[in-house]
Amino acid sequence: MPTNSARCRRLIPGRPIQPRADRAGASSGASSVGVVGADIEFMANLARVRWVSDDRSEVILGYAAGGVGRFNVTGPFPYAVGTVVTVGADADYAEAAPDDLWPTTSWIGIVRLPIDDETVVVEVGSSLHRVARNGVACEVGNTVQGSEPGGVEDVLSERPLRALQFPEPEEDPAGRFRRAAHGLSFADFGGLQPIVDQARELIALPLEREKELNAIGGTPIQGVLLTGPPGTGKTYLARIIASHTGAAFFQISGPEIFSKWYGESESQLRAIFDAAKKAPSSVLVIDEIDSIAGRRSDAQHEISHRVVTQLLTLMDGVTPTDNVIVVATTNFAESLDPALLRPGRFDREIEFTLPTLPDRLAILEIELSRLSTRSPLPLPDIAARTESWTPAQLSLIGREARVFAAMDGRSRIAAEDVRGAYERVAKSQARQAAREEAGRR
Repeated sequence: MPTNSARCRRLIPGRPIQPRADRAGASSGASSVGVVGADIEFMANLARVRWVSDDRSEVILGYAAGGVGRFNVTGPFPYAVGTVVTVGADADYAEAAPDDLWPTTSWIGIVRLPIDDETVVVEVGSSLHRVARNGVACEVGNTVQGSEPGGVEDVLSERPLRALQFPEPEEDPAGRFRRAAHGLSFADFGGLQPIVDQARELIALPLEREKELNAIGGTPIQGVLLTGPPGTGKTYLARIIASHTGAAFFQISGPEIFSKWYGESESQLRAIFDAAKKAPSSVLVIDEIDSIAGRRSDAQHEISHRVVTQLLTLMDGVTPTDNVIVVATTNFAESLDPALLRPGRFDREIEFTLPTLPDRLAILEIELSRLSTRSPLPLPDIAARTESWTPAQLSLIGREARVFAAMDGRSRIAAEDVRGAYERVAKSQARQAAREEAGRR
């Protein structure tokens, strides 16, 4: 008999076994087998017959305490598969025992495969078991309770339950990354005209002139890197290009692609790229790409290595006929993995800068033109006071002006609302700058 269940696959050398009746002192009426000439005290171990050879000269026993043993038999083995037997301490004989002696082991598992009307395959822990249905109606995916050797006893849930609940498969894994990008035009992007022109050339042109560029040949532009301070309109401009060209728009925020489940992050990336390729044309934006594709190092977490490798593979798999442009944004271009910047990947870069005075005025005019206002507005004065402000910060002035006008019970924004909004946003920016400075000390 094996010493423990960890050695259950090791087969004990066969031992010659013959009928128990040949042993001295055998009890009458008991069906058993024993070793020739053996004369030792009876010390039983509980086991169940797992297999018997066709000529009944070999048998495999599974022990209740764990482990299995394989034995040679000198005479025909009298017990059927499933019979409970007691085995001598030296494995010198086996004797039938009541089924009630076999310990009942309860289990909870998930139905994985129906075999027939009588049996199913159930996943219990990390192993599969063929068990009896016992008349219980159960389907694939049901969580069932049962016992060994009884079989299925009850259906606990129609869904698979686990101690660690894995995420349910999504019908459209890329759906939550697809964004609406309709009704926008380049007129909605204020200022920074050289940057807009460069983006139209590198992103919009390949989507609009796909046939011409493919006919000419050469290596197409597949990845464009947008760099610069936060709030300068990198993602917004990519949305405008998608709207202008009629392309499908996918947006991935760096941190949201990560999953605690092994392989889930890479699977989501593959699903997004597959969906982008299926559309007639697509713009796929990866925001804060430095958060998922920073320089690889030994100190980096394993999942980051896997995600970077998967992203590189997907980028290399984009072909000219896919008509997909991958746009990545970052505030820290120097921290990116160098492999991302090789030719055929993100080999084109557009640097976004802070708006100049004319740019700031254009941004304010576009922002306020979307609102109900009463002229004149002090926009030139505000533009002069907002040096080093980003477009995102400038857009806050219009939002705050709405609040001031509504507080006064007016339906149109006046000059005093704009000035009050500027003062409030400027104070907020000053407090934030002070906190950042204190954090650096």
